[in-house]
Amino acid sequence: MFQPEFESMPRSELRKLQLQRLKATLDRITSHNPFYAEKLTGLSSRDITDLEDIQKFPLMTKDDLRIGYPYKYACADQREFMRMHMSSGTTGTPIINPYTPHDIRQWGNIMARCYAAAGIGEHDVVQITPSFGLFNGGFGFHYGAETLKAMIIPIGAGRTLLQLQFIKDFNVTAITAIASYPLRLTEVAKKENFDFRSTKLRVGIFGAEVWSDEMRKRIEDEMGIETFDIIGMTETGGVGLGIDCKAHSGIHVWEDDYLLEIINPETGEVLGEGQEGEMVVTTLNREGLPLIRYRTRDVTSIITTGKCICGRTSLRVNRLKGRNDDMLKIKGVNFYPQQLESTLMKHAEIGNHYQIVLEKAKGRDTMTVMIETKAEVNSNLSKEIDTEIYDRLGFHVDKLDFLPEGTLPRTPGKAVRVVDKRS
Repeated sequence: MFQPEFESMPRSELRKLQLQRLKATLDRITSHNPFYAEKLTGLSSRDITDLEDIQKFPLMTKDDLRIGYPYKYACADQREFMRMHMSSGTTGTPIINPYTPHDIRQWGNIMARCYAAAGIGEHDVVQITPSFGLFNGGFGFHYGAETLKAMIIPIGAGRTLLQLQFIKDFNVTAITAIASYPLRLTEVAKKENFDFRSTKLRVGIFGAEVWSDEMRKRIEDEMGIETFDIIGMTETGGVGLGIDCKAHSGIHVWEDDYLLEIINPETGEVLGEGQEGEMVVTTLNREGLPLIRYRTRDVTSIITTGKCICGRTSLRVNRLKGRNDDMLKIKGVNFYPQQLESTLMKHAEIGNHYQIVLEKAKGRDTMTVMIETKAEVNSNLSKEIDTEIYDRLGFHVDKLDFLPEGTLPRTPGKAVRVVDKRS
């Protein structure tokens, strides 16, 4: 553990610390930003006697932060800020997060915890492939590795041949990436006869996109590594909100820094353990942009607040299923792309890349799934996949289009899984 005084804290003590930090966060908002304090409908730390009282406060959304661009919700003077990052998923008015020196230290600490949960320490060599720019990923991984005093290869995004060369030449033991980038690494490695198992690489930490358990198994088999799913977003302070440990029994959320709720996205009702809904986050240790009940749109559920076999006492959530706005509706059925991916990746003949194309035809929605394959696909496999999709999702795909590997376009950032041509 990186910070055992927090990571293994008894839950009773952890809840006391959360309450203390929640009150301090509310006091900071009240004293530093009258506009923000008014948005809390007159509520303040005086209205908090236990953690459940957080439910009295209004929910906060992306639209609030867009309207508040750039500093309407900031709780520090601009002279106190050392940097800012912008949400990678933002369209229109940007969503930005300004960081004080304290915020950067906090970020480095939670990222160091994430590395430690994945078994990475000061003697490791970490290759950072997310970009260093407005997207927070590269810097977050950098601060965490720096805090741990591990060696850093800050290569950033792209240049896949050089990525492979550096993995070998610098004895890289851990690699960080957006979740779809390992697919590109393995694709190029095959062409170059590059063998990951002949290197020192043993750990991959991947996030920023939803990726299925079946995709995870494929990456681990092809690269010969153990993978870890990391979560976080610019609004809450960047990557590092949580990660799964070596037990792989749920994602630990660092509760001394974040208060987490799961709500019914339609009603706002707070849900109990095991009930799937939208993750809502309150920051407990941020200065520049503290958030009260921020709707992340991420869909998950709390697995347990019980102690993990790794010794950590923070609650665990299921791997993210998707985002509310990622949900697709076809033929009256709601589903997430990750559910389709889980079906496809079970078949060895299927490649790593696929794309869902939605169109309008004769007044109705149609769905084509373009699927790259490693070999020629016979009619039996096509029927089998169609049946599996029907059994899992409850509808038949209009067309399964099997393509040679390398057909679908490769993008430098997140994989484009859905193309919606209906509008």
